[in-house]
Amino acid sequence: MSTALTLQNAHLRMRVDPQGGRLLTLFSLPHQQPVLYTGDGAGGLFPMLPVANRVAGNRFSQRDGVVQLPLHDADPTFWLHGDGWRQRWEVADAGDQHCVLRLRSQHPCGYDYWATLRYALDGATLAAQLSITHQGQRPMLYGCGFHPWFAFDTQSTAQFSASGYWPEGEQHLPLAWRSDIPPEADFSRAHNGADRWLNVGYSGWGGRAVIRHGVMKITLSAQTPWLMLFRMPGRSFLCLEPQSHPVNAHHMPGQPGLRVLSAGEACRFALQIRVD
Repeated sequence: MSTALTLQNAHLRMRVDPQGGRLLTLFSLPHQQPVLYTGDGAGGLFPMLPVANRVAGNRFSQRDGVVQLPLHDADPTFWLHGDGWRQRWEVADAGDQHCVLRLRSQHPCGYDYWATLRYALDGATLAAQLSITHQGQRPMLYGCGFHPWFAFDTQSTAQFSASGYWPEGEQHLPLAWRSDIPPEADFSRAHNGADRWLNVGYSGWGGRAVIRHGVMKITLSAQTPWLMLFRMPGRSFLCLEPQSHPVNAHHMPGQPGLRVLSAGEACRFALQIRVD
């Protein structure tokens, strides 16, 4: 049984579960409101590694041959979001306003890594940092990201810029990229969007998204041009997921955003959530 860690300052309180490296809650003390959705056993925030989202066929090719990905109990077809969110992390360090988690993971397909996950409160900002160091002799393609579930109701709005998007196709995989973003998926101006299923990826993201939920202004920041958006009709959440690569980049020309790591090499990813 995991024991959740509680981090708090004058602005924010959060609970971190070593099982999955998941942020269970993030609560604004001045507003007395949750920042993250935590209903029905879902929600919060979790890391995605060593892949983000899905890979077509649950396999991909790299220079030295084909990599067949494993499976876990969250999806019968895909190694959904990798394995970091399904494993128990070790608590390496913990204080009142920060914690550091570590994970050692090995798979027959070639993924063999140490991961370090740091959550820290800095005033009204949550900072999450993920570092992955490859340990295996076979070089491997790595990608990662974070999957936050923001509290979002019919009065909330979201706004961010993007140059185009990938509509959703069969098995939740992306169709061909398009520059003409339809109104329900276009958040270049602040609006609530359509109350419908939406599961799309964006390119050319400006690295900043603003959610207004009640009296709170929530600003998500990450240094990546790729952002995933997920929502379901009738549900009070909006997932905005910064990723180091677009969904199914493993099968795109040039495998954009993915990194080939040899033994001892590392990749890093970070996000910030500020609450005003």
